[in-house]
Formats: sequence, structure tokens, C-alpha cells
Amino acid sequence: MLSIGELRAHLLAARLAGPVATTRENSLRSYRLFAARDPRVTLGLHAERAWGEAELLGLMAEKCGVSPDPACVSGADVIDPELTLAGLDAFADRLARAADRGAPVLFGTGHPHRLLGFYAELADALSAAGCPVLTPAQGRCIDITTRFGVRTYSLDCVRGVALVREPGVRAPGDVTGAHTHSPLPVRAALEDAANRRGLLPELVVGDHGWVCGAGQLGFEAIGLADTDDPALFVGEAEGLVSVAVPLDDAVHSDSYRPLTRYVLNRACLSQ
Repeated sequence: MLSIGELRAHLLAARLAGPVATTRENSLRSYRLFAARDPRVTLGLHAERAWGEAELLGLMAEKCGVSPDPACVSGADVIDPELTLAGLDAFADRLARAADRGAPVLFGTGHPHRLLGFYAELADALSAAGCPVLTPAQGRCIDITTRFGVRTYSLDCVRGVALVREPGVRAPGDVTGAHTHSPLPVRAALEDAANRRGLLPELVVGDHGWVCGAGQLGFEAIGLADTDDPALFVGEAEGLVSVAVPLDDAVHSDSYRPLTRYVLNRACLSQ
């Protein structure tokens, strides 16, 4: 098992925390859009209170460690590795609770090129511990608004992790899907499970709209979020999201492997 010091060093070396690739400009833009209730950044979350830009900046400074100075408007954004470590501990504790009670779990990602492996190993471990890993609505078509207009995607599942694909673009051996922030995939998955009177998840694990969309519907949800994803941290502050772990969600997929090992060991799920 990695020591806390080794994991902290890895977070910084891989730029998962510390100065990250997400720019301050992008983060501030997201806070402005969230304050305006732009669905591109609310990710399916309907905040109970009005969040102004200044309040959001203060929240993100508290939850992620970004600079609270509104005059800081450029350069690389920053995530406090201590907050990432605390978030990973809370994330692991939620997985351990699910494993203890054999709870049905739904995994989904809008970052399949980067995070599929991270979630898939967690899904394998929870399945081995007796948790049903749900895969509802496979093959269902979903119309999602993108910057290129409305596009139709299909819901798929790879290694226990739900994702969306653009129909007809899958190459032989392709295990990844499309990047999306939309909450529509998780809504479709939950609707399908409910309509079939099958198991509903007691825990949803993922990122972007998978977490916010599930939390908004009353499901316990935990996930990973970057500094330009204020919705998950607002959801956590308002009690709709159980855990939001601050880290860069778009580094190379191999960089998340030490986090997987740490979380599984912390949750007593290592095989």
C-alpha cells in the first residue's frame, strides 16, 4: 500500500493536484456560467440557493484549494493535495459501507478515456465483495446537446462502467466512449432500472452528470471533480452529493492507478 507521503508525492508529480492543467481562466468561466444557471456546467444539479461568482470562488477555495483572490485571473489552477487525500479517504469509506451491506452500485463516467480503468477496478472489487454492479439501459439512444448541436449517443457498459458512444464509430477492440458532462445518461439508466422494476442503486459512483444527475434524484452519489466542475462541490455543500474528490480528471489514465490501490486498501477491498 502507498504511504500517505508517497501518494501525496504522486499527486503532485502527476499533476493530479498542486498546479494542474486546468487553467484559471476555464475555472472562472465555469463559475460565471454556474452562477447564471447554465446547464453546460450545472450538470443536472438544481442548486437550492443562488450561488454568485464570489460565493462560488470562496467555495472552490475551501473545497479544492484554488486561490480565493478574484484578481488572480490567469495561469494554472491549483488543487490542495491535502484536500484530495481527505476526499479519497471519504470516497473509500463510502465504498466500504456499500461493500459491508452488499449494496447495488452504478458506475458511470463522462471521462472514459481517462477514468474508465479507475472505476472498472473499483467495480470489480465491489462485485467480488457481493455488491451487484448494475448495467441498465445498455443500447438505449440518448439525444445530447453539444457545442456541435444535438447528437445521438448510445448507452453502453464496459467492465461494469456505464458510458456513452457515438453510434457507428466504435473500432474493433475499442473500450472507450465519448466525453460528456450531460446528466441524461444517468437519468436514462435510472429510469430503465425503475421501469423494469429491477434493482436501483444504493450508491452511484462517477463524475460530471453521472454524479450530479443521480444526486439530484435523491441517490447517494460520490465522484471526482476538477476545479472547473463547481457543480459537484455545490452539490456536496447542499447535501445532494456525498463526496466530491478534488483532482485533475483528465491526466493520463495510468496516473490514476496508485489512487485505485489506495482507495481499495483504505476500503479493505484489495483482492
